[in-house]
Amino acid sequence: MKKIILFAMLAVVGITASNAQAKKTTAKAAKVAKVEGAGMAFETETIDYGTIAHNADGKREFVFVNNGNKPLIITNTQGSCGCTVPTTPKEPIAPGAKGIIGVKYATDRVGAFTKTVTVTSNAEGQPTKVLTIKGTVLPDPVKS
Repeated sequence: MKKIILFAMLAVVGITASNAQAKKTTAKAAKVAKVEGAGMAFETETIDYGTIAHNADGKREFVFVNNGNKPLIITNTQGSCGCTVPTTPKEPIAPGAKGIIGVKYATDRVGAFTKTVTVTSNAEGQPTKVLTIKGTVLPDPVKS
């Protein structure tokens, strides 16, 4: 009788562990869904600088993957103002490959900010993508 109970408990634990692993795999596969044509899936579409010092380094990166089956070509990136300067990959991004869009915010402007970068590409279903940067630039400390 003890052997039957032990066997039943092991079976329940084994099935539970199998289902947990299956759910993790499915969630990850859904996170970066494959598309026909070129695709562009970003790790994050918003970068929060948080609270940064006046004249601090304003460089950040948006990382993305071409989740399609054709090369991704980024034709243009445009900041919402002159204080936001994006950099674009010049070469096509192969299917499954990662790419980076760099952004430099001019941190000489004190106060809260929310700016956008518009990305134009041949991505299937989303030829333009809007990315956001936000944060607060602190004033210089008062000297006494």
